[in-house]
Amino acid sequence: MGFPEGFLWGAATAAYQIEGAAQEDGRAASIWDTFSHTPGKVLNGDTGDVATDHYHRRQQDVATMSELGIGAYRFSISWSRVLPEGTANQKGMDFYSRLVDELLEHGIAPVATLYHWDLPQVLEDAGGWPERDTARRFADYAERIGRVLGDRVHTWTTLNEPWCSAFLGYGSGVHAPGRTDPVAALRAAHHLNLAHGLAVRALRGVVSPSAQHSVTLNLHHLRGEAEAVRRVDAVSNRVFLDPMLGSGYPADLLDDTAHLTDWSFLHDGDAEIAAAPLDILGVNYYSPTLVREWDGVSPRAHADGHRPGAATPFVGCDDVEFAEQPGPHTAMGWPIDATGMEELLLRLHREYPHTPLMITENGAAFDDVVDDDGRVRDDRRVAYLRDHIAAVERACQAGADVRGYFAWSLLDNFEWAYGYSKRFGLVHVDYTTGERTWKDSASWYRDTIARGPS
Repeated sequence: MGFPEGFLWGAATAAYQIEGAAQEDGRAASIWDTFSHTPGKVLNGDTGDVATDHYHRRQQDVATMSELGIGAYRFSISWSRVLPEGTANQKGMDFYSRLVDELLEHGIAPVATLYHWDLPQVLEDAGGWPERDTARRFADYAERIGRVLGDRVHTWTTLNEPWCSAFLGYGSGVHAPGRTDPVAALRAAHHLNLAHGLAVRALRGVVSPSAQHSVTLNLHHLRGEAEAVRRVDAVSNRVFLDPMLGSGYPADLLDDTAHLTDWSFLHDGDAEIAAAPLDILGVNYYSPTLVREWDGVSPRAHADGHRPGAATPFVGCDDVEFAEQPGPHTAMGWPIDATGMEELLLRLHREYPHTPLMITENGAAFDDVVDDDGRVRDDRRVAYLRDHIAAVERACQAGADVRGYFAWSLLDNFEWAYGYSKRFGLVHVDYTTGERTWKDSASWYRDTIARGPS
């Protein structure tokens, strides 16, 4: 086997996508509550008010994890649940404390993500991520939740996919809070980098010395025309990789966006703050991305599902677009190509050789149905997972320091702007009754973990 000793096998979820209980036990509104309740923002008018009701079905879901045999569970904490309006909410804290205890009782390592896109609405009302104060507030949140859970959490992840938060949330507007301001998107990206560094420092002061510290990036594995690839790589990958790993912002990024901003929101000392030492770099991978010069006429596709018509999320790359790729594709329209996973991991190994890696999300949406016999035959997901796990194994054999793999997702869930129309789960959820049904992929993943991939 090409996997290192101690390789972690896990599954991942996010708070707003599964918890529900949106108005219960003191939870306040997040930007996704506001966004999903705004007509026309989410497909079918869906909201995350109930989601998969994990808030009330926590014990059942932890038992499912135990049956799967996973060694780690990556979940996110709802900032609005634990610190509504900036004041500690004991019921929210207790929910996550019980979750962590139950995971440990089942021999499952808790991997906690502080931010998976659900900024408290009160902070967005004050300006959101384009404002520097949001980074300071995030560091305070990190310290306060760290004091509650820090003695028991295996790995702390500051941010999930800050590219989506900055550029889909404030640039193209297809994610919450739905703003379309390229300068605000660049400001948000910087303040997310700053928030990451401040949070790592805050956590290290209060949590167990044995805990690991990480961030998760959705790195674009880019193919296509060389100049388009360079420019998109700067604003999608290196805008976070380089500051967080100690190189500051790449010069070509600053040049490419100079017509938009002079970057005066960078302060002395910010580079040192953003480069807080990391134990793990989390990598989310679903498919490669093909880019090319835009003809300036045809509707342009964008990152979130290749839907046409919205502003490009690649700020400063107004003459670049996504190009359609040949099949097969998932239900999201994303091409299925596991070679991109291997190539991305090997790139990171070459360019950042001293940074251990972890696959923190990998999976696929398909149109799953429960058959008359009660079985969900998702053969395409099994094939997807098999091929991508094999790609991780090849990368390990080639020298990449990959420490674990987390399938996305444990459960079908609220899939952001797509609502409940896209199913990523290993476990099928009936959104009317809440009933959970194992898909064939869940059984395959359980058996794979038990015997090791072949």
